[in-house]
Amino acid sequence: MDTGPGRGAVLRIHCTPEDLARVTLAPRPAPLQELNTALATMCRTDADPLHGPWRRRALHALPQAAAALADLVPAGRAPGFLDVFADGLPEALEQVRTAPPGYVRTELRRAYEPAPTAPPPWVGDLARGDAAAWRLVHRAQRAAYDTLLAPVWDQVRDLHRAEFVRRAVQLAEGGAAALLDGLLPGARLREGVWELPGAPREIHLAGRGLLLLPTFHWYGPALPADLPGRPLVLTYPAGPGLLPRPDGRTGAQALAAVIGSTRTELLHLLAEERTTTGLARRLGVSAATVSAHAGALRGAGLVTSVRAGKAVLHRRTALGELLAGGDGAPDRAPREAGR
Repeated sequence: MDTGPGRGAVLRIHCTPEDLARVTLAPRPAPLQELNTALATMCRTDADPLHGPWRRRALHALPQAAAALADLVPAGRAPGFLDVFADGLPEALEQVRTAPPGYVRTELRRAYEPAPTAPPPWVGDLARGDAAAWRLVHRAQRAAYDTLLAPVWDQVRDLHRAEFVRRAVQLAEGGAAALLDGLLPGARLREGVWELPGAPREIHLAGRGLLLLPTFHWYGPALPADLPGRPLVLTYPAGPGLLPRPDGRTGAQALAAVIGSTRTELLHLLAEERTTTGLARRLGVSAATVSAHAGALRGAGLVTSVRAGKAVLHRRTALGELLAGGDGAPDRAPREAGR
């Protein structure tokens, strides 16, 4: 993961019509990629007043067992085998450990090319596939995760859920072009080329597609992971700019902050099948308003609707279940005007 372009640098991603039809959103956060971005933020020397306190706390809290990770990023360029996007921590750790040996050696050489010092002996052992060296990496990643992310992981999941719904609705209502244009400040899609702030680079998707993964511990440019024959994974900064803390907002509050409380409440009510009229009565809005909100959620794959005689029956999908957290309807709360 290369985290450091200069100001004004532009990443250009060349998209075919097939790629634009294959823009997808990660439905769950990726624990090791979130850890990578947290560590990158922790190591930034230009932390602003908003992020400086978090950085100081993180540096103080990180245990010695995690120190080996610094040896893998000697010049701010992490080897690619650390970019793992599995949404379960055990699976992600196993994917790092089982990375192809040739790929590991190539990526370690790339990481150390600009470094002013030679790699320590254990990194050489890692390149040769030494089991003890891999256990050292595993312990370091686990220690860093337990310290930096485990205390806030529930909040990360809630923030991700809200961001997913927001972008899924945007994709359903405006298509890929609207989504990509508005994903980050300065991003724009013109004639099949998506330009956005990032390390200067030209990436040609050539039909592979694009997976968008939000992160809540990074506030720099978007981070592409480009592996041959696979969709490009673009990790991008999301959220309000404040790093997650255990006392942050969670659950329905986080969802309502980005898609509005009416759609959030509708999604919770659809834990069981309901008619348009019944939903309108429960929400205190018109049937036309319910139909419009249900249509947006349906377009995002969160709700299904079927006609039964004169009535239309709605229920949330498995994906809607995931994003609603599996709960039923929450207590009624004041809704945003106009939503």
